[in-house]
Amino acid sequence: MTMLPPMQSFAPRRRWWVSGLALIGWMLFSMAAGASGAIWPVSSWYFEIARPSWTPPPWVFGPVWTLLYLLIGASAWRVWRRGGFRRDGVALGLFLVQWAFNFAWTGLFFGLKMPGVALVEIVALLVLIAATIVRFGRHDAFAAIMLVPYLLWVGYATSLNAGFWWLNR
Repeated sequence: MTMLPPMQSFAPRRRWWVSGLALIGWMLFSMAAGASGAIWPVSSWYFEIARPSWTPPPWVFGPVWTLLYLLIGASAWRVWRRGGFRRDGVALGLFLVQWAFNFAWTGLFFGLKMPGVALVEIVALLVLIAATIVRFGRHDAFAAIMLVPYLLWVGYATSLNAGFWWLNR
């Protein structure tokens, strides 16, 4: 008769699986912000209005946002892994608020066709992303760094949004 090893020896494997599933969950949650594009798809309105000269071709947005959402989700997971909401509810709370602003922008711009309101909202999103980076940096410098491409892309998108508003006011 063989003896089974103590239960503690199985704990690291279980934690690895929980952590791996949590990583997938945070990435899927992050990517769910992209579902706003299915709710408020790009319509002919977008192609009929004047666009800034620095507007990239439409095919660029899908790959860029996919990569960004994966980085955003992995960043939140790294902070969650270090104690989550119990350790610092503000850090992950900021993450959730910026996620909601990210989701809402598409509805304001493409759904309601209100570039001016979307511009105000995206500036608030930039501030929220910066605040999230600062707060994440208190727990995990790499998690904060992972959000920098997101901040830069939203900064670029803000310039586009301003251009759309200016050209179509």
